[in-house]
Amino acid sequence: ESSNNTEIKCKVRGWSLVIGVLEGGTEVEAGEELVRLDTKRIEDAVSLHTTDAYTAEATLAQSEANVARAEIAIDAYLEGTYRTQSTSLERRLAVAERNLRSARKMLDQSEQLFNLGYVTELEVQGNEFTVERAQKELDVVKTEIHVLEQYTKNMELVRLKGDLAAHLSKREADRAGLELDVGRRDLAKKELGQCVITAPRSGLVIYPSTAEWKDTPDIAKGVNIRKDQTVLLMPDLSKMQVKVGIHESIIDRIKPGMRARVTLPDTTIEGEVSSVASVTRPAGWWTGNVVKYDTIIELPSVEGLKPGMSAEVEIVMDRHEDVLTVPVAAVVETAEGDFCWVKTAEGTKRRSLRLGDTDDSFLVVKAGLEEGDQVVLNPIAFVEEAQSEVLKPFD
Repeated sequence: ESSNNTEIKCKVRGWSLVIGVLEGGTEVEAGEELVRLDTKRIEDAVSLHTTDAYTAEATLAQSEANVARAEIAIDAYLEGTYRTQSTSLERRLAVAERNLRSARKMLDQSEQLFNLGYVTELEVQGNEFTVERAQKELDVVKTEIHVLEQYTKNMELVRLKGDLAAHLSKREADRAGLELDVGRRDLAKKELGQCVITAPRSGLVIYPSTAEWKDTPDIAKGVNIRKDQTVLLMPDLSKMQVKVGIHESIIDRIKPGMRARVTLPDTTIEGEVSSVASVTRPAGWWTGNVVKYDTIIELPSVEGLKPGMSAEVEIVMDRHEDVLTVPVAAVVETAEGDFCWVKTAEGTKRRSLRLGDTDDSFLVVKAGLEEGDQVVLNPIAFVEEAQSEVLKPFD
């Protein structure tokens, strides 16, 4: 596989149906169509959000008109209704004060005439009643002026300002709603354009690796894909690598920097271990419950390497020079240890061994044999003692 893939992902929200996809392994030019998604759901969303946006625009226009009316209503009250009421009360106040002065003047005159004997006491009492009525009328007008200035005006201003604040809040809410609907509409239009996925550059297009338990790739005509799912890859063929699973029994001996021999169908190249996974790959019935760790072998830039090629990897874990070795076929593993059988002058004798590394053909002998010893190959088949040792149960 390539260590530097350009991932081509689905940008449409939710799940989308694939109605067309380019065949994996195709060479494409920049801008060429790779995948086409079903657009019916997106088209419905564009239509719905467009209608919602128009409705929100109308609602916002109504709210703006209400705000303008509420602002005008405050000035209209202060300059119109309030001023009219205040002027009317001031005029009534002036009339009431003039009437009171006239009534008092008439009362003073009637009292003087009464003292001179020109008018009766009843007429004086009538003028006194007129003064009292004029005073009460003046008090009523003053009370109305006080109520207007201290209560009516303030109450009306509070109501009008409250209406204005409510309309301002409603306008902001409608404006936010419009922005939301417009955003949804624009996003739906953008996603409509993303239903056709094109190549960002020229190069080879391949399908992503399929999970081991699947028989078909994740991308195919008639398949549903989700947002941000990688549907295709465009590998950089100049940066290739091999991912190989290393059994848990020897993973501790695999280190970055180790040399590796990679055998391809028509060539063998030298690579290097670049990374070793710290977490095992998922194991299950599809792997025979064998636990392996992904190890990356970095390859040099070689012409003709393509993703998906079969590769046999040999990693050199260690090198041994000038050491004694014995064929694997000569060693028998028993409950008491590792043994082999050596031909001597007295006959075939068992030897206990202390062994080291193996390459599956030979074992490094640390103790138990000497150079030149003749060992029996496949002793289980020819040595009765070997057969009995193998049959002993392990602890």
